[in-house]
Amino acid sequence: MPNPVSWQYSGLRWVWIAFVVIILDQLTKQWALASLAPYEPVAIMPMLNIMLSFNPGAAFSFLGDQDGWQRWFFIALAWGVSLALMIWLSKTELTQRRLILGLTLVLGGAMGNVIDRMMYHHVVDFLDFYWGVWHYPTFNVADIAISVGAVLLILDAWKSDRA
Repeated sequence: MPNPVSWQYSGLRWVWIAFVVIILDQLTKQWALASLAPYEPVAIMPMLNIMLSFNPGAAFSFLGDQDGWQRWFFIALAWGVSLALMIWLSKTELTQRRLILGLTLVLGGAMGNVIDRMMYHHVVDFLDFYWGVWHYPTFNVADIAISVGAVLLILDAWKSDRA
């Protein structure tokens, strides 16, 4: 079957999932900004706090200690990756559901975090998982979407290689 020529027959039909991720991400971040004091944990259940924090870097605060150039680098990177994902979706047949879902989740998460970088100069995080005194880096809905999307992409690649 040739590559799809129309968005109706490609993975672009699922782009609405990316928009849902962006909306959920931004709504939860607005709630966190309005309801939480920065860096003051609120216990929700064992091993989970909500705690407003700000990340000027990438995952695990990578490059967060730099003087600001990283903001523009991560904005450009996110826009470039998003464009590549849209092109990939446009060439992906609707039958490849796991691949499409993975791509749209990564797309939505990347755009959710780039909105923060453009508006606030950092990413707003608020989910704090911990075990004893060890805390996983604080994260948000966009980060969850990116992580789940990445797992789906890996599974899709692994299953495709095995087939």
